[in-house]
Amino acid sequence: MSETHPAALPVPPVTRGATPSAHGAAPAARHSRQGLSLLVIATAQLMVVLDSTITNVALPRIQDALHFSGANLSWVVNAYALAFGGLLLLGGRAGDLLGRRRMFVVGLLVFSAASLAGGFATSQAWLLVARAVQGVGGAIVAPAALSLIVTTFPEGRPRARAMGVYSAMSVAGGAIGLVAGGLLANYASWRWVLFVNVPFGVAAALAAPLALAGEPRRPGRLDVPGALTGTAGLSALVYGLSSAATGPDGVSHWGDAKVVASLAAGVVLLAAFGLVEARSRHALVPGRLLRDGRRLGANLVMFGVGTVLFGVFFFLTLFAQEVWGYSAIRTGVAFLPLTAATLAGSAVASALLPRIGARPLLLTGTVGCAGGLYWLSLMTENSGYVGGLLGPILVTSAGLGLVFVPLPLVALDGVADADSGVASSVLNAGRQIGGAVGLAVLSTVAWTAVAHSARTHGAYRHALVVGFDRAFAVGAGIAALTLLITITMIRTRRTGPTQPGR
Repeated sequence: MSETHPAALPVPPVTRGATPSAHGAAPAARHSRQGLSLLVIATAQLMVVLDSTITNVALPRIQDALHFSGANLSWVVNAYALAFGGLLLLGGRAGDLLGRRRMFVVGLLVFSAASLAGGFATSQAWLLVARAVQGVGGAIVAPAALSLIVTTFPEGRPRARAMGVYSAMSVAGGAIGLVAGGLLANYASWRWVLFVNVPFGVAAALAAPLALAGEPRRPGRLDVPGALTGTAGLSALVYGLSSAATGPDGVSHWGDAKVVASLAAGVVLLAAFGLVEARSRHALVPGRLLRDGRRLGANLVMFGVGTVLFGVFFFLTLFAQEVWGYSAIRTGVAFLPLTAATLAGSAVASALLPRIGARPLLLTGTVGCAGGLYWLSLMTENSGYVGGLLGPILVTSAGLGLVFVPLPLVALDGVADADSGVASSVLNAGRQIGGAVGLAVLSTVAWTAVAHSARTHGAYRHALVVGFDRAFAVGAGIAALTLLITITMIRTRRTGPTQPGR
């Protein structure tokens, strides 16, 4: 078996313990029906990502039905996102130790059961607990799905194509969720944005044993203290950041007791997480995974891209409905070009990856994200859809498609098979945590700007435009930072005739 040169990133990567030799495919690839395997993995990934946004357009219906306040309503989204992002590392480690196929099935069943329970919710607490449990299921499924691609599909075009499908589901799921959520909320009930997960999740869980090869258990322990301190710290940090925006009365809330206490608790808990990880023999994030500069760079880029992705969906949805007066269904349809451009970008990246390598795609994609977000920051209340929104979202989403295909390959390059689950979970956690923390920051920026503009000019609709445009501009700055990280940290070189680099 050939090994990766320390300074090179062959594309697709060689993953120790999972890569086929020159004389045959890996055991997982030989004993799996690859078409069915990819269908099962893609279905699970689409379901998990879709659930991050499908509830967004149904939130007003949920608020009316269960009598949420405006402040508490945001936790219908946050309960899922924080449980998902905060427990991804534990979910990835569980897959490494207990078997990825086994945990993949368990995660799908947990996710489906929580979706069913949430659809029957009659109180706020019931729904929020169900959403958090959905996040737990997602945190188990997501890293297992990415690891199963690496261990099921041999290096070369089969793995590149599979990663392209996975990446397309990862990005397109958010836009599809907005469309599906609008249709279900308008023509059925808000409960169906949860019920819809159940048949897909159960079908994927039943098909997984037929499509995917099983693995034996490995020795080791789960770092539960690390998972609890990390998740609690992130939750406190996000709560504090999201509560700090200047209110309509123009008063800043940075000095409020709950904001200070939440931020302080977040810092203390995250510091405790760092201490637990440094001393644990079974750390959620083994230090060896972050010593590779390219791998660290890929995870930092994913953190920034998570902010871009969450910001695009969240603020564009509000802009379309609150500023332009779009209905939920019209908003969903308006985002269809975003899905198409993302799929096109992913297809282009999958085709070019074996020829030009990861770095050019990452550079082009991050430039597109930064440029598209800056273009979005120029929208006004009088802009039209074609001139004000369509162009920027095509550029931004195509850039996202170019980035999401090579990033997992860079992050998993050279990772031992025993660590592929936790390496996958670090990457997924970067997107979720980046999205949660970044959205909290962008929300604070946006609503502070809205309050100041409304107090100064008195026109609330115009104030919304000012605030949302400010959020897009900050998002463009974050995307520009991901470009800088790509330039300085993700370097590859040519190592053979079929392994292009720079």
